[in-house]
Amino acid sequence: MHDADYCDDPAKVKVFEGAADAIQQLRSQGFKIVIVTNQSGIGRGYMTEEAYRAVANEFDSQLGRDLIDATYFCPHSPADACACRKPEPGMLRQAAEEHQIDLTKSYLVGDKDSDIDCGKRAGTKTVLVQTGYGPSADHDGPDAVVADIKSATAFILEDSAK
Repeated sequence: MHDADYCDDPAKVKVFEGAADAIQQLRSQGFKIVIVTNQSGIGRGYMTEEAYRAVANEFDSQLGRDLIDATYFCPHSPADACACRKPEPGMLRQAAEEHQIDLTKSYLVGDKDSDIDCGKRAGTKTVLVQTGYGPSADHDGPDAVVADIKSATAFILEDSAK
């Protein structure tokens, strides 16, 4: 979705155009779709977990119900030094265990350096999208840098067919 700094209001949710179609393409090829998201606004006291869940519910509503297999969120602030906050791979490892996902055959798509670092630490391939924070990311070694979710999907489908 479009970034809305510490989004605690479902009215601020706006899913990227083409995201639902891109996810449908991946699902049709057998990919599981899992969201892993840092939500430090909870740990910092900027929002409640209930507000985050309302935003997540609106995201699911706009995207399309049943397109996401699972969502994991880290509510901790950076000072908490937890194992789940990206770039740590805790949420990916939990998802892999709970959903029988082979991380070596998986892709992490994100717009921040912490996303790419998380994917690398978990053993996935990584795709940096140029939406959101992507243009300001360091581009430190993702497997691909692409314009948007549609381009990420095209890369994943081509690369996974090799």
